[in-house]
Amino acid sequence: MKIEILGTGCAKCKTLYENTKKALEESGKSAELVKVEDIPSIMKYGVMSTPALVINGQVKFSGKVASPAEIAGILS
Repeated sequence: MKIEILGTGCAKCKTLYENTKKALEESGKSAELVKVEDIPSIMKYGVMSTPALVINGQVKFSGKVASPAEIAGILS
């Protein structure tokens, strides 16, 4: 599984990254977790507001910081 956090490096993007990392640890799942900070790569997904969470190439949500529990629900 590949998980990408889309954002330009703002505090919300960093929080989403940490929440995703925590959700992975708590769920016992393994994934490649990547930060995507360059604008052209973010635009390829059609995301208009960051942060955004992308799992295996599909945007799961954008424009909010999900909690570890919300992210774990998406992972299961």
